[in-house]
Amino acid sequence: MHRLLNIILLFKEYIVLILLIVFSLALLTSNDNPQIRQIRSYTVGAIGVVQEGLSIIPNVFELKSENQVLRRLDMDLSNEVNLLREARIENARLREMLSLRERLPYTMVTADIVSKNLLLLRNTITLNVGESDGLKPEMPIVCELGLVGKIIATSAHYSVGQLVFNKDFRASAKIERSRVDGIILWEGGEFLKLKNVARTQDIREGDVVITSEYSNIYPRDTKIGLVAAIYQKPGSLFKDIDVKPTVDFSTLEQVFVVTGSHNPERDALEKKAGAKK
Repeated sequence: MHRLLNIILLFKEYIVLILLIVFSLALLTSNDNPQIRQIRSYTVGAIGVVQEGLSIIPNVFELKSENQVLRRLDMDLSNEVNLLREARIENARLREMLSLRERLPYTMVTADIVSKNLLLLRNTITLNVGESDGLKPEMPIVCELGLVGKIIATSAHYSVGQLVFNKDFRASAKIERSRVDGIILWEGGEFLKLKNVARTQDIREGDVVITSEYSNIYPRDTKIGLVAAIYQKPGSLFKDIDVKPTVDFSTLEQVFVVTGSHNPERDALEKKAGAKK
C-alpha cells in the first residue's frame, strides 16, 4: 500500500491530467448543445480519418507470417511441378522405348543404367541385368535414339556394356541415303569416325548413318548418327568423315539389350571359312 501511494505521488500530475480529460469527455458526451454536437462530429470524423490512415500501415508480424505461408506454398507447388515434369519426360521416354520394341523384330531385355564411365578411352556402362536375364557377351545395346554399344562382361545380375565411344568399338555401317558402306569407330573426341569410304563415294553432311546387314552382332538399320563433317586429305584415297551420335550418353538412363539378333550358324560358318584360308 505504501508503494502504491508513492507511485501515485510520483505521477500525480499525469493522474490528475487523465482524470480531467476523462471528466471533460464525459461532459462533452452528456452535453446536447449544438456547438458541442458539432465538435463531437468533427472529432469523430478526425478519428475516422486517422484510423483509415493507420489501416494502410501494414502489420509487420502478420506480413511475416503470411510470407512464410506463401513461401511454403510456393515450395510445395514447385515440387509438384518438378514431379509432373519428370513424370511427363519419363512417360515420353517410355513411349519411345515401347515404340522401338514394337518396331524391332528381336527379343529384348529392358535395363537400367546403374553406373557410367565416360571419362576414359574405354567408356562403359553398368546395367542391372545379367546372366539370369539371358544376357551374354557380344549382345548389342540399343535405345530409342539409336545404337548404344554391346555387352562385354556379365555376372548373375549385372552386366557391363561397351559404348560406341570406346576405342575398341567397331561396327559395320552404311549411309542410309546412298547405301555407301564403311566401318564406324571412335578415335577420341566428340565424334565417331566412318572409315574405309572411298573419296568418290556419295556422302553429304547431314546423312544418316545406320548399321548394315554385314554385322553379325548389331541389328541392321539401327541409327548410329549423322554425318557432321567430311574432310579430304591430300593424296588419300579415302574420306575422313565425322559422325555425331544420335544418342546423348550423358543423359542416358534406360536401354534395351537385344538378345535375339545374333546368328550362331553364320558366325560358325564365317569362322570355319576363315580358318581354311
